[in-house]
Amino acid sequence: MMPTEKAIEIGRELAERWTFHLETRQPEPNRLDVLLASPDDLVPFAVALRVQRIGYLTAVTGLDPGPESGMLELLYHFCQGAAVVTLRLQVPRQGAVIPTLSMIIPSAESSEREIAEMFGVTFDGLRAAGHLYLPEEWPEATYPLRKDWCPPVPAGATTAES
Repeated sequence: MMPTEKAIEIGRELAERWTFHLETRQPEPNRLDVLLASPDDLVPFAVALRVQRIGYLTAVTGLDPGPESGMLELLYHFCQGAAVVTLRLQVPRQGAVIPTLSMIIPSAESSEREIAEMFGVTFDGLRAAGHLYLPEEWPEATYPLRKDWCPPVPAGATTAES
């Protein structure tokens, strides 16, 4: 197994030598965040990490900083022992389309489907794009993990009095 420091160093060198220098941050000694400049960087950078044997994809996370930002953020976490290299990609809140990683990392499919369903991001090339968790009758363009989503009040329910 590759030592943590070596994995972080290789991840940083990949980002620095990328076509367009990518910004990196190191929030902890065993973590490296690589800020991708464009959705076009996602698949090639993930392939570069795999070629360098920088771990495996452990999770894909969607974040909503709030409607005022106009953005959503996707985090792809690759782990090698204690080392964690996270690819961070900001996408527009409306109409975001990014390439799927599931063609090169099949285990990414369920996470990408969840993010599509819960945040409204479209993953180009995703084989199965139907509902994963929400019922089929769920209203379109209604994304329950976005900060501006309000759950409907059930019929017959009353609101609390102040």
